Amino acid sequence: MSDIIKLLPDSVANQIAAGEVIQRPASAVKELLENAIDAGADTIKLIIKDAGKTLVQVIDNGCGMSETDARMSFERHATSKLNTADDLFNIRTKGFRGEALASIAAVAQVAMFTRRYEDETGTLIEVEGSSVKNQQQVATPAGTSFLVKNLFFNVPARRNFLKSNAQETRHIIEEFQRAAMPHHNINFTMHHDGLEVFNLKAGNFRQRICGIFGANFNERLVPIEEETNIVHIGGFIGKPEFAKKIRGEQYFFVNNRFIRDNYLNHAVNNGFEDMLPKDCFPSYFIKIDIDPSKIDVNIHPTKTEIKFEDDKSIYAIIRAAVKRALGKFSIAPSLDFETESNFEVPLSQQGNFPKAPQIKINPDYNPFNVERKEAPTSFPKNYERTEKRFSNWEKLYSDLDKVELPETNTQQELSHEAKAITYDKSIHCFQLYNKYIAFTNGTQLIIVNQQAAHERIIFEKNINAMHSQKSISQQQLFPQTFELNAEDFELMSELADDLKLLGFDLNIFGTSTYVIHGTPSYVDAGKEIQLLESLLDQFKMNSKNFRIDKQNSIAKNIARSLAVKEGTQLDEKEMKHLLEELFQCAQPERSVYGGKVFVTIDDVDVDKKFAR
Repeated sequence: MSDIIKLLPDSVANQIAAGEVIQRPASAVKELLENAIDAGADTIKLIIKDAGKTLVQVIDNGCGMSETDARMSFERHATSKLNTADDLFNIRTKGFRGEALASIAAVAQVAMFTRRYEDETGTLIEVEGSSVKNQQQVATPAGTSFLVKNLFFNVPARRNFLKSNAQETRHIIEEFQRAAMPHHNINFTMHHDGLEVFNLKAGNFRQRICGIFGANFNERLVPIEEETNIVHIGGFIGKPEFAKKIRGEQYFFVNNRFIRDNYLNHAVNNGFEDMLPKDCFPSYFIKIDIDPSKIDVNIHPTKTEIKFEDDKSIYAIIRAAVKRALGKFSIAPSLDFETESNFEVPLSQQGNFPKAPQIKINPDYNPFNVERKEAPTSFPKNYERTEKRFSNWEKLYSDLDKVELPETNTQQELSHEAKAITYDKSIHCFQLYNKYIAFTNGTQLIIVNQQAAHERIIFEKNINAMHSQKSISQQQLFPQTFELNAEDFELMSELADDLKLLGFDLNIFGTSTYVIHGTPSYVDAGKEIQLLESLLDQFKMNSKNFRIDKQNSIAKNIARSLAVKEGTQLDEKEMKHLLEELFQCAQPERSVYGGKVFVTIDDVDVDKKFAR
């Protein structure tokens, strides 16, 4: 019997390795940016086309390579960062495995221009599918320019599994931010399809964070600093009031390398203790500087996992540093000159101006004029709160009956219970615990969950508008600008077309801003940006569900955001309008999340309660 074990050719072995290292265009971006940083560059430029599927180019002004080094860099396990196995435990560079360039060259058409500062000419090497096609001397600037064209051209199955351009661009932006954030002493720029996405100048850590996430982040940051003989902790944490319901801006950098670590994440959350709102997560940008011999970074090819020699001590130090930073922020006296200046918000910017009490009188009021109504002597309890909250409540339900329900799969047969229930305005109703609406219908008592009912009304209106593509938009007299960071801007571009079907009139302005010209008629004035921000947060939390059924998910989350909440007091007119609209829905008995909207209690059930 002949031997069956064979040594794989280098081209096949490189493609296997590429499956671990280069999973999508963002993986190539990560490896090339890290190489540019290790080369000592102070200016790095990233250029992508078609979300990196057509082109990924990284240009740096680093040390460059000689002709021999340039050719050797494409070999597997060829690296300048290790000489012996012991060097694995003293690593401060980004790369060290020597797999990245070989993996990229195995699944793409690659061209590399490189020149050292002391050389008069540089080197051009072109590689395609691990095969060198061209090598020659060329005139090129000092540094390295690496072009990756047609990624996965020879692995069509992998290319077919790539997501939409917007989603792949988001992953690239994420890798760009992780590389640019800790290296704030380097100038970073990013261009996508000819448009500038980022232009980050060298500066301090705070400036880099604000350059990436927006200038409004400056007031959210609380400095954190802790120096011990084990580790040095620095960076910023977010103020508790800016915590989000998603794990958004959470970054650990160990020796300037981005890592994921649930154990250390728990230390940060523990440091906040009871200061966070329910089900919310804090933002943090924490840099950990530690002796490389105390950690092991050779855990995974992506190098985002690290093992610490003494993780329990680091946990305790991070937790203590967070508590100390928050304590200083919360109780620092106003004349403490060491207090971070960004905590002190001028009174004029808070919108709360102290005013002297005033007494308003009506000089025309005549108490003996019987034709005029009597001046009120007192106001009902909670008058101001309820009047403001429900001043234009009719808008919540306007236009809900102007679009007919389409014949879709959601038009299922109503249950016998729902068919038997009718409601007219002559029936008296009342509110229970500010959560339920109750009324009688013959021999039945019907109890309706007011929030679930309103969610059902808005949800069906949204779905009908999307299916019929006949939305009703209320134009704004003064359009609003909605500024986003680069990642959220790409998210919004995925949702924009479906939002237009609902009546949102959105236009792109610049590279990171949308202008809101109109909204659906049921969106209260002043809540437009809050609603869109909430929708983006839900998209991040439930991205898989969104992409499986995007329109359904959008309709659900808008309904959830706008519906009247439990604990809201309604008057009888509002309750009757809500009930009338509910029982005109296609599925009034089912909530948008599958639960019950109402329950019925028969007189027989009541009689049983009094039975002896």
